[in-house]
Amino acid sequence: MYSIDSIKYLIHIHIEAEGVVEKTDVVGGIFGQTEGLLGEELDLRDLQRSGRIGRIDVQIISKHGKTAGECYIASSLDRAETAILAAALETIDRIGPCMAAIRIQNIEDLRAIKRRQIVERAKELLLESFDEVGISTYDILAEVREASRVEKITTIGPERLPAGPAVLESDAIIIVEGRADVLNLLKCGINNTVAVEGTKVPETVIDLSAKKNTTVFVDGDRGGDLILRELLQVADIDFVAFSPRRRSVEDMSRKEIVKSLRNKVPASVLKNHIEKDEPISDLVFEIEAAEEDQNPIPQKQEVNNIAPDVPANLPEEPPKSNNEEAVIPPIIASEPVRVKPENPHTIQEHTEYMRNTGRSRVLAEDAGVIGDYSLPELKAILPKLNDDAAGVIVDAAVDQKFIDQAFAKGLTYVAANAFEGIVRRPAGLRLIPF
Repeated sequence: MYSIDSIKYLIHIHIEAEGVVEKTDVVGGIFGQTEGLLGEELDLRDLQRSGRIGRIDVQIISKHGKTAGECYIASSLDRAETAILAAALETIDRIGPCMAAIRIQNIEDLRAIKRRQIVERAKELLLESFDEVGISTYDILAEVREASRVEKITTIGPERLPAGPAVLESDAIIIVEGRADVLNLLKCGINNTVAVEGTKVPETVIDLSAKKNTTVFVDGDRGGDLILRELLQVADIDFVAFSPRRRSVEDMSRKEIVKSLRNKVPASVLKNHIEKDEPISDLVFEIEAAEEDQNPIPQKQEVNNIAPDVPANLPEEPPKSNNEEAVIPPIIASEPVRVKPENPHTIQEHTEYMRNTGRSRVLAEDAGVIGDYSLPELKAILPKLNDDAAGVIVDAAVDQKFIDQAFAKGLTYVAANAFEGIVRRPAGLRLIPF
């Protein structure tokens, strides 16, 4: 056999013999009938002893009194010498006692195989490596500004509760469940938060709620319900906000946090419905929908009246300097009831249509539908998309690997209900949460 690491060319030979012959007959015929034909420099025995010709590999089968098969000879000679040697093999007309015909099928350049392997591996490295090559100036500035405005977490009270640095000085505070929630809100520029760290409400939190405008921001699960019920009993709570269903405050993006705090409801309204034997987070959504349907205009006026009490330090965009204090805009409105469009024609309409379907949709540049797929099907379809595809809508969370694949296929946007573990956004690719 030959070794792909030590040769340049592989001669493919087809053999036909008018009789039954064995492998040893083929090898003997090749050496015997080419001996002295090309001179000492191209003598097969000398070339094989010096390692310039590899072992002769014979694969033949005898049927019905005839023998046919293939033979392979590895060569490390140059192209001209290999071609001469191959042509010489076609002069062989006998193998053992039988008449035979030998034909050269082709001469394969094994270095071309290595080149193809190099090209494929280079493509993989180009996609997997050089993470920061495409980072834009805007991304650099945004990252530096983000780091400069994220303040360090502190502790307050004898219980040493995790809190933001402005919780004692601010006129409004946000009560969250744990330390991770405080850290996530600090990353979003909200530094007037304090964590209760468990279902037993600390005295420090009770005292602060009596002095300040207080908003409770908890997870929309059973744990959040238990903490909220106790806070409503022992503390002076003004407003209540919830994370999206099946999401934790510590995992929410900045946009989701701002949206949840805008959609907070007065604690007095919540207390009137707390006797219902349902999770409080479900009651919040019912209250918002009912009040919006019955009396939308007074609801807007009522919310506008409480706007000055909204906790501060909620920037819509990264601040232009470290000295600027960003605050949430004074408009708070319940999220409208969404109605799925029957024939979506825009990206926004398509996202509304795909919401809560658990499926995905590939769109063309004109927002036309290329195809609808399940999530497992999308993973197989994504690498095969052509230039007609402009974007993809996924009713699921997507990660960095998905984003990199979409960018590699030339997509211009990805819409998903969550983006998890995104540490690098490729330039030119829009990420649209819904």
